[in-house]
Amino acid sequence: MRFRVKDMDIASGGTFIAILNKKDARHLDLHSGDRILVKDGQQEVTCILDISESNKAVPEGKIGLFEEVLSRLQVKDGDSISIKLTGKPESIGHIRDKLYGHKLGYQELYHIVDDITHDRLTDIEKTYFVAAGFAQGWTHNEIVNLTKAMVATGKRLKFSKVTLDKHCIGGVPGNRTTMIIIPIVAAAGFTIVKTSSRAITSPAGTADTMECLAKVELSEEEIKRVVRKTGACMVHGGSINLAPSDDKIIEVEHPLSIDAEGQLLASVMAKKYSVSASHVLVDIPMGKSTKANTQKKAQHLKQMFELIGRKLGMKIKVILTDGSQPIGNGVGPLLEAEDVLKVLRNDSGAPADLKQKALMMAGLMLEMTGRYKEGLSLATKILESGKALKKMNEIIDAQGRQQKPILGKFLFMVRASRTGRVREIDNLVIAKIARIAGAPDDQGAGLYLHKKAPDSVKKGEILYTVFAPTEFKLELVKHYLQKIMDISSGENHETEKIAEHLGI
Repeated sequence: MRFRVKDMDIASGGTFIAILNKKDARHLDLHSGDRILVKDGQQEVTCILDISESNKAVPEGKIGLFEEVLSRLQVKDGDSISIKLTGKPESIGHIRDKLYGHKLGYQELYHIVDDITHDRLTDIEKTYFVAAGFAQGWTHNEIVNLTKAMVATGKRLKFSKVTLDKHCIGGVPGNRTTMIIIPIVAAAGFTIVKTSSRAITSPAGTADTMECLAKVELSEEEIKRVVRKTGACMVHGGSINLAPSDDKIIEVEHPLSIDAEGQLLASVMAKKYSVSASHVLVDIPMGKSTKANTQKKAQHLKQMFELIGRKLGMKIKVILTDGSQPIGNGVGPLLEAEDVLKVLRNDSGAPADLKQKALMMAGLMLEMTGRYKEGLSLATKILESGKALKKMNEIIDAQGRQQKPILGKFLFMVRASRTGRVREIDNLVIAKIARIAGAPDDQGAGLYLHKKAPDSVKKGEILYTVFAPTEFKLELVKHYLQKIMDISSGENHETEKIAEHLGI
């Protein structure tokens, strides 16, 4: 049956959606959620059907199409297209099996992941898949097969025989070691390819921070060119088709606050497997607000990463690190980028904890290759000689140097209400403050920590400074702070002087 296209001028964000008038749907015995094959000549796409209750939205004889469908079919408002009913994807049966506790093989997981990748499942169906994995758990083989399926449904980049990579499972603001490790390892002559996600719940991800210095949205060919030229890259993984289902699964997990262990492992390892990493270092921070908030959880996660890595043919090393408080001083894209540059420049004001952790991890990665025994010594020598900074500038220039963002013009200083010692810092509160201030979308937003545990502090001394792009956002920060603690502030400070003091 043929219908005239009505451009709904709405994007779904990925899912292919078509809308029929309720009378047309009733005539064809179609229901909301059914799949229909929409075809224009040689082009066709499977859409999820929605029903219009009014003639105003979609009149009889017309079919409303979302932007994704219009783009795929290359049709426009008023064009004639045909539709026919098609069955629900086979993967829905596999999701049902998982809900009942059955183990899934590679082909079944491939069907599910492929349908997620190509937007053939509704948000409800994807949610059931995530919930099934969370409730029933995943066997080791299922995790390996899920990882392989996530890679197989996207692209896989191949570089040198020895390709290094690292990952941190997150939860610690300012933990921007990657941007120091990459240039050190690359300066030592190794290939290291880093594809990173953008921040979801944190004030900044590696991609957000690197974007303050260089372009991170690169094509596959551009990434290969950068790696050929410099031996390394730091790019947004979402800009290329690497394990594309991962971000779509994360979108479902996030609002439910679900983070199934098996999907976490598959998510991380798929990104490494997709860039053909042979040697991988995984950082598991331990702290109250991290995924590994106890020694027992951290050790279990460590063993699982090592097991899955071996099954995928990778040489993997997992380290447990201190995640009890932020690392570095800056929290937010620009402020974290400045911390990184201070370390690479061997600046006397560089945060010691960030420098020490990055050097330790870079040293371990160099030792993993089997070419060096004193990795920390070599990493330190590369950093202090200026070779790491030189390599970082090469990477920035190869990816495309960006004009540095402007630090938030509106600031607020949080001072100590009494003399004493900093006992602990709540990572979740610090991240929340930075996000309310505008990070990561506003790259110059965030906060700068002047004191950390176990520093001593006098009454009236500055604990941290918040930077926001607008007065409205700064007022939101103040309102949040007033709800959670007693605060006192210093007013009428000049942003330019503060920025100069911070080296920005």
